[in-house]
Amino acid sequence: MRNQVTRGITDIEIHFLQIKFTAIGVYIDQEIVGHLQKWKGKSGTELAEDDDYFDCVVAAPVDKYLRIVVIKEIKGSQYAVQLESLVRDRLAADDKYEDEEEAALEEIVEFFQSIYFKKDSVLTFSFPAASNVVEIGFSSEGKEEPKAMKVENGNVVEMIKKWYLGGTTAYSPSTISSLANTLSLELSK
Repeated sequence: MRNQVTRGITDIEIHFLQIKFTAIGVYIDQEIVGHLQKWKGKSGTELAEDDDYFDCVVAAPVDKYLRIVVIKEIKGSQYAVQLESLVRDRLAADDKYEDEEEAALEEIVEFFQSIYFKKDSVLTFSFPAASNVVEIGFSSEGKEEPKAMKVENGNVVEMIKKWYLGGTTAYSPSTISSLANTLSLELSK
C-alpha cells in the first residue's frame, strides 16, 4: 500500500516571476518509517539538510512512486536532456558511468523524444521494492495513448531516485522539504 507522504514543485524564477513547471507527488510505502528510526525525534528542518537520511530513504527496500503533473508545457526532449545530463554527471562523479549506463540513458532520451508535456499531463516513476528497476509512464489527455518503459540498469535507477529524493542535491527543494516534514511527523508517532 502506498501512502502519499509529500508534494512539491519544480519552478524557475525569471525577472522576479516564479514559473511553476511541475507538481510532484511522492508516494512511499508506510514501511519506510521502520527504516528511518535512527532519525526519530528530528525536526523536518533537520532532516531536510541531512543527506545521510535521504540516502536511507532512497535505499530503503519499500515501494516508491512519483506522480508528476505538468503545470507549464515543455517538450519531452527538454525534460529528457535535463534528466540525462544530471544522471550522467552524478554517475561519472561516482565512477559508475559505463557503456551500459549510457545505453540506458539513451533509451530514456528516446522514450521522451517525441512526447510533448501538455498542461495536466502525468509522468510517473514506479520503483518496486523487490527489484532495482524503474517503470516510467506518461499519459496525456487527448489523442495520445499512454506510454511506458522500464529501466533495468541499477545505477541509472538509483540516480533517478536521487534526482527526486536525494536530499540537498535533489531536483526540487520544495519536495525534499515536504518529504522531510511529513516523515518527521510519521517518525514522531
